[in-house]
Amino acid sequence: AGFAIIAYGKLGGLELGYGSDLDIVFLHGSHGAYQQTDGELSLDNGRFFMRLAQRLIHFLSIQTTSGRLYEVDIRLRPSGESGFMVTSLDAFKRYQRKEAWVWEHQALLRSRSVAGSERVCEAFEADRRVVLTEHVERASLRQEVLRMRMRMRAELTTSREGQFDLKHDRGGLADIEFLVDYWVLSNAAQTPALVEFPDNVRQLEALEIAKLVPAEHCQELTRVYLLLRERSHELALNDAGCIVDASEFVDERRWVGMLWDEVFAE
Repeated sequence: AGFAIIAYGKLGGLELGYGSDLDIVFLHGSHGAYQQTDGELSLDNGRFFMRLAQRLIHFLSIQTTSGRLYEVDIRLRPSGESGFMVTSLDAFKRYQRKEAWVWEHQALLRSRSVAGSERVCEAFEADRRVVLTEHVERASLRQEVLRMRMRMRAELTTSREGQFDLKHDRGGLADIEFLVDYWVLSNAAQTPALVEFPDNVRQLEALEIAKLVPAEHCQELTRVYLLLRERSHELALNDAGCIVDASEFVDERRWVGMLWDEVFAE
């Protein structure tokens, strides 16, 4: 039985920054009637892989003389905190087809296999493509993306008057990410190449190549996205959060906000 680590979020999207969490999901390839280890003290495979995952999390989050190595977040696994720490490939496939919410398919868009069994990694990558092209609820996609984004703006922004939250405020990083998510998931069934890569930049390139979004929009979104990411890296190096003065990026924020309104206008 194989075991694999799947990266989500910034690690999955090839955008790991200073201080980023590791968003990871653990999968195993056990199937069939016999699912036990063959050691002297036999264990159910699920329990064995759970202990392996716990050991890996311990290694990744170890406290060093310079601070903690990484913060590890495994809440993106199927069923979240109530789900198993390690999921079988079969259970993962069923969940993504029958139970996953739109936001979980958005999260899957930023995922990739990063370590472990080649067989399990290849099976995950193949199933990721199938889910994103064939099993996204596109009838309610626009409404769900908009609802989730409005909720994030209301609940997650930490800016005050005269400030700009690079990630969560209108015109910021999350607006760009949600625009890309919406365009890719809306068109993936007809253009599977859109989901080949897990990062925003290459997905914008794919949208431009497919002529699904005007080239000038894709290029300007890429420019602004990288500009905001660079600024967020500078702040992270100084433990300064994601808040800047409202005088920064005024034109860029206005343009992203106008594009958002154009795409999601009622």
